[in-house]
Parts: sequence; C-alpha cells; structure tokens
Amino acid sequence: MLIIQDITYIHPNKDLLFNKINLTVNKHDKIALIGNNGAGKSTLLKIIAGILSPSGGILHCDSRIYYVPQIFGQFNEFTVAQAIGIDEKLKALSEIVSGNVTETNLTVLNDDWSIEERCNEALSRWKLEDLNLDQQMKTLSGGQKTKVFLAGMSIHQPEMILLDEPSNHLDINGRALLYDFIQSYKNSMIVVSHDRKLLNLLDSVCELSSKGITVYGGNYDFYAEQKQIEKNALNEDIKSKEKALRKAKETERETSERQQRQNARGNRQQRKEGTPKAMINKLKNDAERSSARLKGVHAEKTEAVSRELTELRKELPYMDGMKFGFDNSTFHLGKTLIIAENINFGYDGRLLWRQPLSFRIKHGERIVLHGANGSGKTTLIKIILDKLQPTTGTIHRAGNSAVYIDQDYSLIDNRLTVYAQSQIFNTSAMPEHEIKIRLNRFLFTKNDWDKSCNSLSGGEKMRLMLCCLTISNHAPDIIVLDEPTNNLDIRNIEILTAAINEYRGTLIVVSHDSYFLEQINAESFFTID
Repeated sequence: MLIIQDITYIHPNKDLLFNKINLTVNKHDKIALIGNNGAGKSTLLKIIAGILSPSGGILHCDSRIYYVPQIFGQFNEFTVAQAIGIDEKLKALSEIVSGNVTETNLTVLNDDWSIEERCNEALSRWKLEDLNLDQQMKTLSGGQKTKVFLAGMSIHQPEMILLDEPSNHLDINGRALLYDFIQSYKNSMIVVSHDRKLLNLLDSVCELSSKGITVYGGNYDFYAEQKQIEKNALNEDIKSKEKALRKAKETERETSERQQRQNARGNRQQRKEGTPKAMINKLKNDAERSSARLKGVHAEKTEAVSRELTELRKELPYMDGMKFGFDNSTFHLGKTLIIAENINFGYDGRLLWRQPLSFRIKHGERIVLHGANGSGKTTLIKIILDKLQPTTGTIHRAGNSAVYIDQDYSLIDNRLTVYAQSQIFNTSAMPEHEIKIRLNRFLFTKNDWDKSCNSLSGGEKMRLMLCCLTISNHAPDIIVLDEPTNNLDIRNIEILTAAINEYRGTLIVVSHDSYFLEQINAESFFTID
C-alpha cells in the first residue's frame, strides 16, 4: 500500500513544482497518472521510487517497488545486468555453482536460486533471447533498452511497478507485449503515459495539475467522458455569466439614465419654484454624489461579474483557438501526386527492399507507413520528398510542396527565439501584432517570445511548428509526420490531432500509436519489409 500525504516538491532553483498533493494506492490498484508537461508526473514517480526526496509531506509505502524510467542515457556505460540490478546476484550464483560457497556470496544471493531461470524466461518473453547480459546498454536501440527494463519486472517480481512512458520506443509487437503484461499483472502499478490504448487498460485515472491530484474512477475513455461533462458545465457557466454581465451592464445604464432624468426634473422644478441658487447648487451636488455612489455600486457589481467570467474563460479548452486556417491547395481531391514504379534503393551495392516498391499517392489520402526498425521507412520518406533518388525504378512527382515534421522538429532552428522562428515562416508580410496573436493562440505568451527555441520541450516545439505553418498560410500538399506523438503529453497530442483533422491535404504518418491513428482517420496502410 502507498500513502502520499501533503507531498510538496521544490526544485533546487526554489521553483515550486507541486504543493501538498495526496494519493492512496491500494493493493492491486492499476493507476494512470496523467497531466500536462511540467506538472511533475516523472518527479512524483521518482519520489515514490526513493530516487528524489520531497520538500515536505509524508510518504509511506510497504511494497517492494520496481521503477522503469523514461530516459535511459544514464545507463549507457552499464551492462544489461547492472542496469536492472541483477549483476551481483548472477555473479554470486555463478561462484557458488563453481564451488566458491562463501558467506558473502550466500548473503548476496539471498536464497534467490531461480534468478538465472527467471532472467531467461523474462528475456524470452520480451523477445530479447539473443541479448547478452554482459552487453553494454549503449549498444542497444531505444526499443531494446525499454524491453530490458520491462523484463526486469518479471525478474524482480515486485509488489508495485512504476512505469514512466513505457511504450515510447516500442513498435507494434512490443506494445502488444506490454499491453498483455499490464492486463495479466496482479499487483499495484502506477503508469505515466500518453498512450491512450494503454491508459484504457488501467482501472483509474489520476490527473496531476496545479490544483493537486484529481481521481477519476475509470479508464481513459471514462476520464475523457467526465472531462467532456466538465467542459459542457463550464460552457453553461460561461453562458450564464455572460448573461449576468449583460444584465448588470443594462441595469447600470438604466439606473444611470433614470437618475439623470430624476435630477433634471428636480432642477427644473426647483427653478420653477424660485429656490435660491445656493440651495439649488447644494441639492445638485447632493444629487451628483448620490448618483456617483449608485454608479459605483453598479460598476463594482459589473466588474465582479466580469472578473468571474474572465476566470471561467481561462479554463476553456486550449484547442479552441488553434486552427490551421490554410489557403486551399491548388490540387483537387483525388489528384495523383506521386507515382512510384518498381523503385528500390541501394546501400553499399545492396538493395534495401527484397521486392521493389510500386504505389500511387493521391491528394487527400491519409497513409500510415508501417515497417520494422531498419526496414527503410525513413529512406522511403526521403525518396517521396525528393531528398533521395531511387537506385532502380522510376518516380514521378506532380510538382507538390511538402513539409516533413520529424520527432526532433528539426524545422525549428534552435539558435532562434520563438518570435524570430515565427518570422522565418512569415512569407506574406503579416504584421507583427498578428504574428503575436497567432503565437498566443498556440500558448506562447509575451513571456515566451524571447525564449530560445533550444529551451523548448518536445510539445512546445510541436506547437510552435504548427503555429509557423499557420503563419505561412499556404497549405503544403503533403505533410509527413514521423512518430509525432513520441514525448508529447496528452494535451499536446490532442492539439496535434485537432490541427491534423482540420488539414485537407495528403498525410503520411509513421506511428505505432494506434489510438492516434484512429483519431486522425488514417485510411490507407502501406507496409514495407
């Protein structure tokens, strides 16, 4: 069981990350921990794992914990066995089997006589049979590193597992193994992930925000439904406040006009009755003061309603203002953009694909490009984009324009500021204030305009890239997305999904995120091997 009570974390630079958060995880609970980038999800996992210490609060855990990190670079100089913490046990077992039965070796092994057998079973389960436990982690691919740590779950047999973005580097088969493990695992787990198919396998969703942790008693689809209900209620509150604001302003105007009419009638009556001028002036001043007080009361009420409305509008979904707004492409729907006939590409005299590739790409298609690591997906993309020419076969292109958005958002120049980057795409001499309005729509406020692009997170670079495309105004005929959801939080994936669904040109996507592919209505699948 895990109990988190009033946990606070302050960065070394004194910035507050989260304050007095609370959470209880019972035996067998499977929890999704979600929240925007920077909310502190990974930090909270590290606190639970004992890697970081909280700045305040109480944490009690009576379960053995196994932690799978999101980033593995710190393990590059480790062997596989060292990275998952089994090297000493394996060494002790080997020495005991060889006859070196010392007290030290027996203590290290701690009666774990099945450690070697569990290693073999775990590596086999995660399709790592050919892996050498003495191999250095830096020699492995991202997917292999992830699988090594996932295999550690079966080896260590913990009572609670902490997973930080476990599906990031996994292909479709690897994700299927992960989903199967999560469903079959009987103990507690807390999972930080943007993989919504994975999140639907978990029992409850905990949303971490500046307000703390909000628990939703269901999977991700249930959470999304509840958020929609909250959004609908918010919209109703906004409509009600807008109506109240209009009524307050109308009452303020009517009261002011009525007071002015009354004052005017009083002045006429006093002059008609021959009231002395000094008395008229006094009465006039009294009336003006009374009017001012009354006006102040109504103005205060109006201002209060206006402030409440402003606060409610701040909670509106961030996607509402994020629209591409492209000019229409010059191609009609269904126009053939690319024809490839029997193409292949050679490296060092050897052809990449076993069979030559032939295909057509039409305007408006949404194509998913499948293939194992090393199958040549990136090479094919470069050929489609006219960055490479095929070694054999022919390819015809209809003079189309294309944008390639890779995982690193390399179209963003890290040497520039956010505002300077946006100006690179300002080919239509859009005025400065309009550029800044566009940046604001994509969540780049005045405080961000002078920020270096090099300091932006993956999600921020994605939003800036989309913003730059809106500034360029003319729709590219083809957009290519290479693993676009890797390293993005759910908020930024939703932003990307909304923008892509507005786009009417040709889309080519390399992705293992099946939920994302469903959301963008991917219709054609092309597999290479």
